[in-house]
Amino acid sequence: MGVRDFLPDAAARRRDIAERLLSLFEQWGFERIMTPMFECADVLERGLGKDARAAALRFVEPTSGEVVAMRPDITPQVARIAATRLGDVGGPLRLCYEGAVMRLEEGPRGQREILQAGAELVGAPPPAGDVEAIALAAAALASTRIGELRLDLGHMALVRHALAGLEDGEMLGALETALVKKDRAGIARASAGLPPEKRELLDLLPGLYGPPADVLARARAIPLPEEVSASIDGLSSVIDQLRDLVDEELYAGITVDLGEVRGFDYYTGIRFSGYAAGAGEAVLQGGRYDQLLSRYGQGARATGFAVDIEAVARAQRACDTSRPARRDRVLVAPSEDRTAEAARMASLLRGESIPSAVHLGDQDDDAALLRYARQVGFSRVLMLDAGGGARAYCVDKDAGQQARPVKAETLAAATAGAAAGLSGLFSALALEARGR
Repeated sequence: MGVRDFLPDAAARRRDIAERLLSLFEQWGFERIMTPMFECADVLERGLGKDARAAALRFVEPTSGEVVAMRPDITPQVARIAATRLGDVGGPLRLCYEGAVMRLEEGPRGQREILQAGAELVGAPPPAGDVEAIALAAAALASTRIGELRLDLGHMALVRHALAGLEDGEMLGALETALVKKDRAGIARASAGLPPEKRELLDLLPGLYGPPADVLARARAIPLPEEVSASIDGLSSVIDQLRDLVDEELYAGITVDLGEVRGFDYYTGIRFSGYAAGAGEAVLQGGRYDQLLSRYGQGARATGFAVDIEAVARAQRACDTSRPARRDRVLVAPSEDRTAEAARMASLLRGESIPSAVHLGDQDDDAALLRYARQVGFSRVLMLDAGGGARAYCVDKDAGQQARPVKAETLAAATAGAAAGLSGLFSALALEARGR
C-alpha cells in the first residue's frame, strides 16, 4: 500500500524534525499555512511538472462526481494561494508548511505517503531570492542534527539548452533517463541521430559535476549562447554570496551539478538539493520556478524547497542520532479511596505544564504498573497509597529503582499551591523545579 503507522517514538522523532524546521522557517520570517490533502485534479495538476502529474493519485469524489487528485506536492497549492487569495500583496511572500503528500508510484523505500516540510519565497527575483532560499535550506539541513551533510547546486539553463528543439518524444525520454543516470553510453545511443555539436554538448553534461570552481570553469569553456553563459555566471555569484550565510563546513563541501535533468520542465533557474549521510536519496530539494504562478492567473518569480521528513528520520537513525527527548509525563496511580485526590493531583501537575493522567487500571501489582507506565510513555509514577502516603518512581530508568516517599503533608501543601509543597513534590518525582 505504501502507507504506514508511526508508534510513539517514531512519531516523536518526525514531529521533532517537523517542528524544528517550522520553527526555523518562522525565525526567518516565514508564516505557516495549511492546504487541503486533495482538490480538483484540473486545478492541482495545472501547477505540476510532468513527473508530478504522472504521480498524482486521482479518484472521483462521490458527492460531486468531480475528478480530484491527492496532492503529490504542496508547492503548487502554495502557488495557487499566492496567485489568488494573496495576489494583492505588494511585495514578497514568505510561506511555509508541513504535511503529507501522496504519490501513485511507490518511492525508493516502498512509500507512497511522504511527510514534508517546506518554505516558499514568492515575489523575490534572482539573485537575492536564490541566496535567501539556499541559505535557509542550508540552515534547515543543519537543524537535522546529522553530522555529514552536503549541499548540491545547479542551474537548469544548460540542460534546457542541450535539450531544446528535440521533438522526438521517444528520444527525449531516452536522453532524460540516461542523463539522470549519468550514463554516457546511453546518451550516445539516444543522441545518435542528432547534429555533432548537440551530441558533444550532451556528452559533456554528465561530467559537469564536482567542486564549484572546477565545474564552472569547464562550463565557461563551452561555446554557449549569451543567456546560458550569464546563468552560469549568476550561479557563481550566488555561491560567492552564500559564503557568509552558510555554515563554514557545509559551504566548503558545496558541489555543483550542471547536468542534473530532473525537474527541467518545472524549474526555471537555480536548483538545489541537500544530502545527509545515511539517506540514499536527497533529503531536501528545491529551486526557482518562475513560470508556476502564471498558471494560476498571476505571474510572479518564486523559489523554495521541501524537506523529506522521513528521509531525515532514516538518516538520523543510520547516524545513531538519539531520538528527541520526550517530555516528562506523570501517571498518578491512586488506591481505591483516593481517586478524587488523584484527579486533583493530575490537574495540579497539568497546571504546572507537566502532562499527567490518572491511572484507570489495576494497580495491585507495582511491578506490572511500572512496566505498563514505561511501555506507554510515562516517565514518572506517583502512587497514592491507602492511609495518606505516596511513593514516586522514575520509570524512564530501571523499573526496579527504589521508591521515593512523599509525605501526606507535602501532597496537601502542593495541592494548596504552596511553594514548599510543590518543591517537595517535584523533588520526589525528580522533575525540574518550575519557576513561579
